[in-house]
Amino acid sequence: MTNRNPLPRFFRAVALAALSIFVLPFARQNVCAQEPNFSVGRNYIDYPGTRGKVQQFHIQGFPSWLTLDMQIRLRTEDQTSYQYISGNDRIYELTRVWGGMTVRPARRLTAYMQFIDTHALGLPAAHVASNMRDDFDLRQGYLEVHSETAQIYAGRREMRYGDERIIGISDYANNSRTWDGFFGHFTDKSGKDSVDLFSTSVVTIFPESLDKHGAGLTFHGAWGVIGSRMPHGTTLQPFVIVRALPRVKSQQGIYGTETETTFGAESTGNLHSFGFDLMGNLQRGSYSNDSIHSGADIEKVYYTFNKLPWQPRFGGEYDYASGNPRTNPHHISTYDQQYPSNHNAFGFFDLFGFQNIKQQRVNLDLGPTKNLTLLIQGEAIGVASRHDSVYNGAAGTVAAAPTGGFATNSIGDGFDISGKYALHDSIVFNSAWSHYFPGSLMAAAGKGAPLTYAMFSITYRYRVDK
Repeated sequence: MTNRNPLPRFFRAVALAALSIFVLPFARQNVCAQEPNFSVGRNYIDYPGTRGKVQQFHIQGFPSWLTLDMQIRLRTEDQTSYQYISGNDRIYELTRVWGGMTVRPARRLTAYMQFIDTHALGLPAAHVASNMRDDFDLRQGYLEVHSETAQIYAGRREMRYGDERIIGISDYANNSRTWDGFFGHFTDKSGKDSVDLFSTSVVTIFPESLDKHGAGLTFHGAWGVIGSRMPHGTTLQPFVIVRALPRVKSQQGIYGTETETTFGAESTGNLHSFGFDLMGNLQRGSYSNDSIHSGADIEKVYYTFNKLPWQPRFGGEYDYASGNPRTNPHHISTYDQQYPSNHNAFGFFDLFGFQNIKQQRVNLDLGPTKNLTLLIQGEAIGVASRHDSVYNGAAGTVAAAPTGGFATNSIGDGFDISGKYALHDSIVFNSAWSHYFPGSLMAAAGKGAPLTYAMFSITYRYRVDK
């Protein structure tokens, strides 16, 4: 297929943003807080999402039933040893434009559509990853019917659960994730207890054609939040997730269906200056003629020194996702990471996914000013089973285990410094510097090139309504 020049489509998207900005000098403006996410659960505490607020523009005579929103993000990245190749230094620009329209034809009915246009400028086509580019396409599009205690959605939209370590949009990637299907959010009148139900299929990105999901709905679940019966400031979130695929290939090369159930719970809370986020789950089911036996565990605790300057928060974290020990040829014990937001889960350099992995991490958060936050962290990463592979964030194999397994379990260590600053509350600057020190396992697998990653980004979001 002939590669098309991405610049014309990118400039078309920017032109759409510029056209809407043109009317803003005639508008009255202020800054409003970002609307809450529809999904339950808290954002991953160290996930470097967009800080700041959405700038609000009110235009006289604008239809009361219509709202427009826009996000523009530009990020420069510099990587040494790109794709584990020593000396393969790459610097490139990731551009992302989102534009949305909300229509409210009736009091209890809402429709939303959002386009996406993303590009990786400065990278050869062969080096552009699947999550970097998507020519002008539909990112979200759904109908919502709501009442005081229920919201029903049909169409394409985001999902965020389990601090995005289970289900997340992977917002740091240029092409963030959405799902097609049916969604329901039900809550009691107090708002402290709720349950979300969904029957969906993840949307696959096709950079030069329309994005679409696979045949049928294959990803289902129920996610609850219990707050009314928990101690003050804490929640319990039980969940059940089912993945049902029509055709998979077992370890013996036999084709069949997959039915995998993930069940567990997450508990989060703050008790005075202490905070915690604990999550555990097990996976059981069938994979053609093989059986699934796997699980994962996340433990995070931290303490905030509220009376000290910059209010430092010191935290520790342990992550574990099972690997396959190969002791039973009919058992699959590699944890299925589902659809997480893996950015900064295993170092800011984003090389590894939540499968056959264990990690110890310490971090220090600082808040020098209201609009400036800093994060310093270090991590030690290894495999859970030396007889299983090392996986990346997309569940692909980075290093396959040799016959007899790896000689060691050390994937490597990392050190990261990142910061966020909100200018005038709505223009957000993010920067980071990170270094990965390869372990003996990666060196033996021919992936022993150290990596230094640096980035700088600017994000601006606004909304236009009456």
